[in-house]
Amino acid sequence: QVQLVESGGGLVQPGGSLRLSCAASVNTFRLKTMAWYRQAPGKQRDLVAAITSSGSTNYADSVKGRFTISRDNAKNTVYLQMNSLKPEDTAVYYCNLAGIWGPQPWGQGTQVTVSS
Repeated sequence: QVQLVESGGGLVQPGGSLRLSCAASVNTFRLKTMAWYRQAPGKQRDLVAAITSSGSTNYADSVKGRFTISRDNAKNTVYLQMNSLKPEDTAVYYCNLAGIWGPQPWGQGTQVTVSS
């Protein structure tokens, strides 16, 4: 059974930074495409960034140049470094498998609030 545990969210001022982590109990994690998603109140859950097994990445246009996704296969962990945060980045952030392996049952997510 896949388990996904997100952490690292919090309250940050506009222009600030946060680093999210996702610990994934996933067989052969290193072979899986992983992704971060976010869901703002009253909105659908959207893809933010993804990283393949080879390290190729892609990002939503709204976060390009500000967010960086990375992974540590030795720790079965995927990260999301978020810089230059804006109020519109406020959402619950989730990680999950992507591509042909996902999505799996969602974790609890981690709340990110960008506000002065």
